[in-house]
Amino acid sequence: MGTVPRDRSVLSPAAFLLRGLAVGLAAGLIAFVVAFALGEPYVDDAIALEEAAAAQPPAEHPEHAEEAQEPAGQDGMVEISRENQKSWGLLTGTLAIGAALGGLAALAAAAVLGRLGLSARGSTALVALVGFVAVTLVPFTKYPATPPAVGSGETIGGRTASYFALLLVSVLAAIAVVVLANRLRARYDGWTAAFVGAGVYLVVVTGTGLLLPTVNELGDFPADTLWYFRRSSLVTLAALWASIGVGLTVLVGRMHDRAAADLARRELAASL
Repeated sequence: MGTVPRDRSVLSPAAFLLRGLAVGLAAGLIAFVVAFALGEPYVDDAIALEEAAAAQPPAEHPEHAEEAQEPAGQDGMVEISRENQKSWGLLTGTLAIGAALGGLAALAAAAVLGRLGLSARGSTALVALVGFVAVTLVPFTKYPATPPAVGSGETIGGRTASYFALLLVSVLAAIAVVVLANRLRARYDGWTAAFVGAGVYLVVVTGTGLLLPTVNELGDFPADTLWYFRRSSLVTLAALWASIGVGLTVLVGRMHDRAAADLARRELAASL
């Protein structure tokens, strides 16, 4: 178990944040590569299905044929090409999300440093693991990613609200459970406290998931394409969090070691 140096000037929130942003950008680049290689082919398939369906208006409603042939972007909206969407657009999105998650994970690592009975590396790795579970895995389990042509445009508002409601409950429950488990360490061993905390978290998020509405708008979309798309989405998010976790753990560990070594040198000098 590592100890936190009394002089924490080197371990300032700003130092954590800068490293988190740098790691997040690198993780976003890795996530882009994974998403481009594994997910974009299935997005292309989904768009092709969507365009094929849009090109065939229902026979019983011929009056809709003229509406379907109206040019896109007529309301002043700029149409972005598919090539730009899956290259620069995707890269911009993964870099932005990576930087945001990296920064937040770094600040969380700074907040728990020395408070969980773990080393600097251990507590940082735990933050990344809890972040992946609370921010990505649990909401994804109830409301997985969907490609174009899946889901009704009329229900997107309700689906988005339900997703963010589960995300909020999951994050707040994770924070509360970490605090609870840390307090339980005063009475029980670390494993018992961890299992109790995990159990409480599962009860809270499972109950919330059961209360929230279920989305079932697959229609006649090919099940295999949907499965491969969702699998690639989860792999991309896992790669993003794994990169953040590994990179931040390494950088925080080195920063902590440097601060501890500097403190030891000053204490030695003061004792002479």
